[in-house]
Amino acid sequence: MQYPIREAILSILPLCDEVIVAVGQSEDGTRELVASIDEKVKIIDTIWDFSLKEGGRVLASETDKAFQEIIRDADWCIYIQGDEVLHEDGYEEIKNAMHKWQDNKKVDGLLLNYRHFFGSYDYVGIEAHWYRHEIRVIKNDKSIFSFRDAQGFRKGDNKKLRVKELKAFIHHYGWVQSPQIMQAKHNYKNKIYWNGEFDESKTIVPEDYPFKLVNALQKFSSTHPRVMQERIAAADWVFKYNESQNRLSAKDHFKNISEKLLGTRLFDYKNYRKI
Repeated sequence: MQYPIREAILSILPLCDEVIVAVGQSEDGTRELVASIDEKVKIIDTIWDFSLKEGGRVLASETDKAFQEIIRDADWCIYIQGDEVLHEDGYEEIKNAMHKWQDNKKVDGLLLNYRHFFGSYDYVGIEAHWYRHEIRVIKNDKSIFSFRDAQGFRKGDNKKLRVKELKAFIHHYGWVQSPQIMQAKHNYKNKIYWNGEFDESKTIVPEDYPFKLVNALQKFSSTHPRVMQERIAAADWVFKYNESQNRLSAKDHFKNISEKLLGTRLFDYKNYRKI
């Protein structure tokens, strides 16, 4: 299984009393894997509605199904996708923030940092389209709903959530795959977002296919979450990238420089309100 679903769930278990996992219809062993992880994991079986194809709305629909299953007396909800893993270095900060802002009605959620890995566990994306932050902890307010393709959240009549920014990190591993699996994912996203069709058995993958998807990567020099160590050690493909060949646009250069100088990327899209 290419996605780190088990690791994603394990990474939030220490912070949760119960974990609700929406599992769609499949024959790849996903349900059995999820059921074997921990007694705190509760599965809800769902059927994906592919008529909600515009912009990947079906992903948000599945997220909302899981959110509605959370018991009413829970204070906070942690959201994780199947290709994301929460780094344990952020546990204490998240717990402290949940206690601090629990009774503050002006705070809707907590904003986490992102690292987006590509090709292997050694490189992260540095182009502008790799979002730097997103909401992954929200109050158990049932007026909150998953937004667009489940990247973030809104509430009520489409209002942005008011959030407190944390230093904790989510590692996004969705593009850490062999070239063959990477192209299969790219094709399947076409089905989810635009209802496109493809025949995976007839897919021919050029050797340089991954490099057609990115313009700039940077070597990663920090640590991965502990729950990822076994998966990282088992990686069976080679991905090498020459950083001297980076092709950042002038716009991306400007945003990266502003982030280094000011601590924020100017003109980035923000699906939240920091308070």
